[in-house]
Amino acid sequence: MRSICCLTLVLMGWARAQAPAANAAPLRGDRFKPLANDQMTPEQKAFADLVMSGKIQGGTGGPFNVLLRSPALGESVVRYGEYVRFRSPLPAKLNELAVLIVTRYWTAQFPWYAHHRAALQAGLNEAIISAIAEGRRPASMQPDEEAIYNFCTELLKTSEVSDATFRAAKEKLGEAGVVELLGVMGYYGTVSMLVNTDRYPLPDGVAPELKPL
Repeated sequence: MRSICCLTLVLMGWARAQAPAANAAPLRGDRFKPLANDQMTPEQKAFADLVMSGKIQGGTGGPFNVLLRSPALGESVVRYGEYVRFRSPLPAKLNELAVLIVTRYWTAQFPWYAHHRAALQAGLNEAIISAIAEGRRPASMQPDEEAIYNFCTELLKTSEVSDATFRAAKEKLGEAGVVELLGVMGYYGTVSMLVNTDRYPLPDGVAPELKPL
């Protein structure tokens, strides 16, 4: 597990819980009202127990409360996220760059809040993060950062990737790395849709960092 994971887990409230479900922190939500343990079906409790026991690394923040409504889907999404977040072979800096591009595209405040800080810890320059937040192309990027930025933004904005953009990403990441990158984008696109639909709240006292573009 990369060292950046520790910070990300704390910020997102998705730390692997060692206590049983009964002692877990209360869930958060807006449109999807937080479920208490005694309100859950057996299937929901089983899913919650998998996460809260640490058998699946995922945690009970962000989209977890929404995913409880469909435990089978929820488990699949959390297992997907466990791989993307903790096992991806992509360098942490490039992984976090992709996360920021996707969450900025969706204006997903909560994952942006967490991954802004995670990206800094991974070595991404604050000027790059600020430019993405403002909807601008960063003025100065390393070649590998530029390849990831071009690939992600082009795919999100046009629904396809040009030959030149694909070749540049493949040169930096390899074919397997391009697929890993797509996996990061797919997971955080799902997370962004879940938290935006729920209107998932930021931590108390935290102001939104993203303005509408």
